[in-house]
Formats: sequence, C-alpha cells, structure tokens
Amino acid sequence: MPVIINDASLLLGRELEYVERGHLVIEQGRIKSAARGTYSGSGQAFDGRGFLIIPGFINAHTHIADSIGKDIAATQKLDERVHPVFGAKKMILEKSTPELLKIFVRNTALSMMRKGIVAFADFREGGTDGIRLLKEATASLPIKCIALGRTGYYTSPEAPGDIPEEYIKEAREVVKISDGLGISGANENTDSALLSYRQLAGRKLLAIHAAESKEAVLFSKMHAGRTEVERITHHMKPDFMVHLTNASDDDINQAARNHVGIVVCPRANGVLGAGVPRVSRMLRSGCTVALGTDNVMLNSPDMTRELDYIWKVSRATEGEMLDAREVLKMATVNAADILRINSGCIDEGRSADLIFIDKRHADLYPMHDPHATLIHRLSQSSITSVMIDGRFVEATN
Repeated sequence: MPVIINDASLLLGRELEYVERGHLVIEQGRIKSAARGTYSGSGQAFDGRGFLIIPGFINAHTHIADSIGKDIAATQKLDERVHPVFGAKKMILEKSTPELLKIFVRNTALSMMRKGIVAFADFREGGTDGIRLLKEATASLPIKCIALGRTGYYTSPEAPGDIPEEYIKEAREVVKISDGLGISGANENTDSALLSYRQLAGRKLLAIHAAESKEAVLFSKMHAGRTEVERITHHMKPDFMVHLTNASDDDINQAARNHVGIVVCPRANGVLGAGVPRVSRMLRSGCTVALGTDNVMLNSPDMTRELDYIWKVSRATEGEMLDAREVLKMATVNAADILRINSGCIDEGRSADLIFIDKRHADLYPMHDPHATLIHRLSQSSITSVMIDGRFVEATN
C-alpha cells in the first residue's frame, strides 16, 4: 500500500523548487508521485502540515574509520596528520584492532543518519580487509555506503616501471568487492600506475585526491613537470577528484572539459590550513561540484555545518555569495550524479531518501528564503525524521 503525505512543503525535482503545499506518494521504497496540490488516490495517508521535506544529504567524501583518531595531532598540517605513508593517521590505524575500528565506523554512520545523511562515499584503506571491515560495520544500517578501496601501493611520479604484480592482483580483488577505487593521490603514483587504475576500475567508480595543498601542487610540478590535475585527467580519467583546494584556473577548466566531478571538503581544508576551494569558479566553468566532510579525524560528519561554512567562506574569499540553491544541490543532486546513485532529489522513480524538517522550529521560522535558511540555519535539532528507501530510520546505538 502506498504512503501518501499531503499538505507538506517540498523541494521538488533536480532544481529543488520550493513548493509551499504539495504531496508525496511513496511505494516500495521509491517516490511514485511528487507535485503541487493534494493527492486523492488510495493509500496510507498522513498530514504533512508543518513539515518541509527535502532530499536526504549525500556525504560525497569521508574516511570514517579514522574517527578513532579524533583530533590527534590537531595543531599539525596535512602531511603530518593524514599522509598515507608517514602520517599520524597511518600509525593509529595500524595500532587499532578491526573489532575496535568497526565500532567507530558504525557509531559514525549512526551519527550521520541523525544529521540527515542518507548516503556516503568512503575512501577505505587496507585492501580487501578494509572494504570488508567497512561493509560489515554498516551492514545492519539502512544508510547507503559507497565503498571505494585501494591497494597499499605508493611510489613517486618519477619512479620507473608499472605497479608490481602483487598490487595489481590486490587491486583486482578490491574492485570485485567494492564500488570502485579511491586513490590517495597522483604524487604517490607514476603515470603508468594512474593509467592502470582506470583499467582496473572498469565501469566502477574511480576517484582520487588532488591539489589539496600548495605543497602537493609544487611537488607535482617539480617531480612530474605537470600539475596533479593535468596528470590525473590525462592518464587516469577518474569519475571525480576530491579537494582541488589549490587548483589553478587551467586545472578547473580541465576538470570541466573532461566531465570529471569535483568533491570539495572545505571545513577539512580549513582545519589543515590548506585554503578554500574556489567553488564559484568551479561552477562558472561548468563543473559538477559535490560536498564531503572528509576525515572524521579532522572533522565532524555534519553536512549542515559544511553547507553553512562553504556558503559564507566563499563570499569572504571569492567576493561573491554563492547561490543558496546551488550550494544545496552540492549536498544532494550533484552528489547523486557523481556517485551514480538513485537518490538526491524528490522526483518520480527516485529512492525515497528524505529529511523531514520542522518548519516552525525556532531556528528556522519564519522562512523568507527557504534555500538560504536551510544551508545556514538547519541543524540536527530541527530535523524531526529521516527516511531511507521509504522507511523512517532509527539512528540509535
């Protein structure tokens, strides 16, 4: 029997059009109908007055196992904290048992659901063991986990030769059980390795960190003669790149021309002192831009805080206020497009992944500009319920 919600306010379709009074019909986990006005068909009917229903948030880049190391080396810079070879993150992960890591992964996933996150994409180290750990920790939860794995192979761009066969074999096994590959960065790989990742990923997702710090950009130019983004778009042709905090205009244009999505993580960049991604420039160039909270060691997995931060800091750094609707799309529609999931907007045929918001909450009322209100006033306290695949979720331990 379909579930019918009448008289609710909605953000409809790919453009997140605000509708003051509309209806939703949900059947078998998907949206059967969503439009203005009242639905008069048969089904289990609910009164939606007082609610604003929006698409569930999609956290397009995380490292949630790192939640075991919250704020370790908090005053240090990027490499000292999260470098895959010598960073503090590597040391704490190596010292943690799989059982303990699973607890922290599960707790972080629960925290995300409470905050309206219905799906997340995780870069998971540790080869096949790392992917299995992530999947086992989240298996009993309704949140959608896009697991992107990697091998333990790291080198430098000027090193000779291809990826050793043992790592090729490991990567093939990772791809079999994951949703694709999430590579550390171009500076830890040769050109031939970057090309191999594209071949190994096949039709699955392929993603990589790029141009996060000025130091990484300089290293690439000195050791490879090109920027990370140039090398990545030429050899790897990924589905998306993460960060681009210090990308040049040419880098951004290359991403747009090659239809490579960009996932920005502004609060993580801020805490590391890496800078602010030029989102306005990216959008003007025609890039598809999504939003992620990045490493839980650095940052809380809260998309409401991410939306608020990027909207305001972009005006301070780029001199113009981003369109609030476009910012909200970064956490919904755009993220679904980049990650290829049937979520991200309230439209016929989409999964019923939804956030129910109390319109009369003291932090939100009155809503003169719903899109602006949502991106810089919404918080967990004004979210009354979260739905994933047509079912209200319980985000308790």
